[in-house]
Amino acid sequence: MTVVGTGTGAPLPPEAAAALEGAGLVVGARRHLAAAAPPDTAERIVLGPLAPALDAIGRHLEKAGPQEDAAGPGQVVVLASGDPGFFGIVRALAERFGAGRLTVHPGVSSVATAFARAGLTWDDAVVVSAHGRDPRTAVNVCRAHPKVAVLTGPGSGPAELGAALSGSGGRVLVVASALGSGDAGQRERVERVTPAEAAARDWGPAVNVVLCLDESRVLSPVRTVAGPPPGPSRWALPEDAFAHRDSMITKFEVRALALARLGPRLGDHVWDVGAGSGSVAVECARFGAAVTAVEKTGDGVERVRANAAAHGVDVAVVHGAAPAVLSGLADPDAVFVGGGGRELPAIVTACARRARRSVVVAVAALDRVPAVRAALVAAGFDCEGVLLQSSRLAPLPGDVTRLAAANPVFLLWGARPQPPGDVRSDVRSDEGVSQ
Repeated sequence: MTVVGTGTGAPLPPEAAAALEGAGLVVGARRHLAAAAPPDTAERIVLGPLAPALDAIGRHLEKAGPQEDAAGPGQVVVLASGDPGFFGIVRALAERFGAGRLTVHPGVSSVATAFARAGLTWDDAVVVSAHGRDPRTAVNVCRAHPKVAVLTGPGSGPAELGAALSGSGGRVLVVASALGSGDAGQRERVERVTPAEAAARDWGPAVNVVLCLDESRVLSPVRTVAGPPPGPSRWALPEDAFAHRDSMITKFEVRALALARLGPRLGDHVWDVGAGSGSVAVECARFGAAVTAVEKTGDGVERVRANAAAHGVDVAVVHGAAPAVLSGLADPDAVFVGGGGRELPAIVTACARRARRSVVVAVAALDRVPAVRAALVAAGFDCEGVLLQSSRLAPLPGDVTRLAAANPVFLLWGARPQPPGDVRSDVRSDEGVSQ
């Protein structure tokens, strides 16, 4: 079986052209079949849903039986977009028929072509597929990182991305359509628009990829490892790594456990409610998550922004009081709630209703613990908690050391139960087939 990457303007390599000429079955999108012009003797399958096409390929191979020749009536050629091994049909074919039966001739991927058209390197880009997937992961990655390529699909194209990113300052979208097309009726287009402009347009089916860029940070230093920056080498940073007011900051011992229970990661959206200095928000952003910090005081808002800038991360800061202000935010994967006050049970309840995975709450007052636990349990979460008491080494005169006790803090967390055997699946429609 030969898999040929095409669709970005480059001619087929000689080996791929020879395989196509002698094929018994050619599979591809309608435009790929029209451009490649398979021989009249070959059976053709126009790709729609992937599963029926795989079944048809399987029946063809069984009917043809084993063959030693590189070409012939039993040979199958699959035409795909760009590099079919990059979010492409190679995965599905290898899983179904075995990698050893595949000969792959990759073309230039739509991602590489789009960055080339934009005049940018892409070894430091994050690439995320929204084709046949929930676009929220792509949106969260775009919010968190300065250089992102999004492979699009129906319901997750430039308009949808633009609408979700309209509140994210400093982003520009580069929409690449019909890349490499030589057809005058479907001219290649590469357009730079704001998220709001993208949201207001009907882009049609020809879009290949959307680049989401923070143009102030698209030029990075020389890289050794491609892709998103590596995770932080240190976390639970000391308090003096953040600007804060009168020691009003989540202490690093508490922050360490909170981060472990929040589990921030690339593609996640995390709320830090009652952010204060924003230390938890900043640390979650350093792990690659998109973060929204909610803070009711004006000086606190500026402090969170300054701390995010000092650590080189994006944190969206919302000035307002919870729980009322939470209704306008996109749903989070995880939530950290700091501070206290009479509204704490209502805040935890509102957060628990929206959180997809977990809610972590830090409280100093024993009297608040039962209400917080009750709010998490009432929302259907499995609730656990600890009392954290720590003592730090502190110097004394005479070159000796004592233990200085920190104030005890209750940390409670709720995790949304997962059905038995429920795992996150990454098997979706293939970018290489449909774009």
